[in-house]
Amino acid sequence: MTARGGFISLEGGEGAGKSTQLRRLAAALRARGLEVVETREPGGSPGAEAIRALLLQGDEDRWTPEAEALLFAAARADHVAKTIKPALERGAWVLSDRFVDSSIAYQGGAGGLSRQAIRALHDFGSHGFLPDRTILLQLPVESAAARADARDNGAADRIGARDEGYHAKVAGTFAELAAEDPARFRTVDASGSIDEVAASVFAAVEDIL
Repeated sequence: MTARGGFISLEGGEGAGKSTQLRRLAAALRARGLEVVETREPGGSPGAEAIRALLLQGDEDRWTPEAEALLFAAARADHVAKTIKPALERGAWVLSDRFVDSSIAYQGGAGGLSRQAIRALHDFGSHGFLPDRTILLQLPVESAAARADARDNGAADRIGARDEGYHAKVAGTFAELAAEDPARFRTVDASGSIDEVAASVFAAVEDIL
């Protein structure tokens, strides 16, 4: 019988370095001989990638927070069913750039929806499925904004382009989620060099490998 793999999500605001650190962690796990699936939200499966285009393109006010939450939940349901769970069942490790905590932080903390409502959508669409470990990359909002601008050349997607107050609420909600669930979350200071942050990220997951 094949041993079940593990599911790790990387969370944080815009410009925190999630994508870079996900690639570094994937390389470290592969060096240990593990199969690794790198994925992202919204996206990660054909259906979810189609929904990603709806979510990230268009005017900033294209969707209400409620509509955004429903679209994210639908994308996540497909992602979990079609990509994440099959990979875990064959013994792979799945690394995802964002998961349900992003919905709670963005549509919840910053968008004004209740955490209960977002979790109810997740319970319905993805049966409450959660990562084995969530890495929260923390960076001051001002530093994150500068990084994001440099990365995107000023052309952020419709969610990333929202104002600093919105992103401050996102960061605050992420911090609250990490404090409320210390068994799942590990917080990493993302202000160091890529190598320094990568070392901290690996140390934060080593106990579950």
